[in-house]
Amino acid sequence: MTKTAIIIGASRGIGLGLAQEFAGRGWQVVATARGAAPELEAAGAASAGKITIETVDIDHKDSVAALDSALGDTKFDLVFVNAGTYGPRHGSTDEVTPDEIAALMMTNAVAPIRTARTLLPRVADGGTIALMTSVLGSVALNTHGTMDLYRASKASLNTISRGFFVHDIGKRDITLLNLHPGWVKTAMGGDGADIDVATSVAGLATVVETRHGKAHRYLDYTGKELAW
Repeated sequence: MTKTAIIIGASRGIGLGLAQEFAGRGWQVVATARGAAPELEAAGAASAGKITIETVDIDHKDSVAALDSALGDTKFDLVFVNAGTYGPRHGSTDEVTPDEIAALMMTNAVAPIRTARTLLPRVADGGTIALMTSVLGSVALNTHGTMDLYRASKASLNTISRGFFVHDIGKRDITLLNLHPGWVKTAMGGDGADIDVATSVAGLATVVETRHGKAHRYLDYTGKELAW
């Protein structure tokens, strides 16, 4: 039976790569973008029907509800919430404004969980919910003390996701994965990053396909456990 996935935030970079990787592995993929997404549209056209496209802005509850409605009775083996933002480029707790920190926390910490909660009834038993976090969200592994605002948003995602696992997923046979993609050569990661998108998404897809069971885990793209 063909497996199904929805990738939230697939217009470019890692999200686009994930849609293409899973489609290449034979999955049927719904990929979302906030608006026009030429790279995703091209990938969909070249996928022989394996990638279909929907629109959603996870910051807005009405948009997520509209996506849920548009999906009809579709069930998924994987819900992967990839959407996120770096936040203000200055990254400074001294300079950040209330609007900047609110937008960062909404997109990186609150909206992903709210979206996952909305789509939870669509996850098949034995399925997976994946949240794109970062090793920078680890408190235990923070030995550099830089990028404080981005770190805080991903640490918040990690924290809120534990409550989601306990109270929402509950006794269902669903795996919750908080995944670090590596330092990837994207618009956010920059040209000096360690790995390319293809390496990251291949690893992430393998982690998703091989890590099952009712558990909440914090892993990188190689499957390595990360300290919270």
